[in-house]
Amino acid sequence: MSSRKTLLQSAIAGVVALGIAQAAQAQDKSPEKEKCYGVAKAGQNDCGTARHSCAGKATKDNAPDEWKMVPKGTCEKLGGRTASGGGDSGKSTKLRAY
Repeated sequence: MSSRKTLLQSAIAGVVALGIAQAAQAQDKSPEKEKCYGVAKAGQNDCGTARHSCAGKATKDNAPDEWKMVPKGTCEKLGGRTASGGGDSGKSTKLRAY
């Protein structure tokens, strides 16, 4: 193989590697997320609760103890509450078994 062809292949490989590295770095800049309680639809919750241990096991829409990860600052707009109680005027929510 000629040195010119080897040099060209190395340059192309470098450009491809640089593009892949930039794409991977761009994915790390996702927005911060927070747990939003009371907005998960049946079968679309993100984690377990006292009634079950797995994601996707919610049996009722908008159950107060089921949660989804949402971009930070959007929970109140969805009608939910964060773990710190945002979105429900500071009142404690009684959790009921369904």
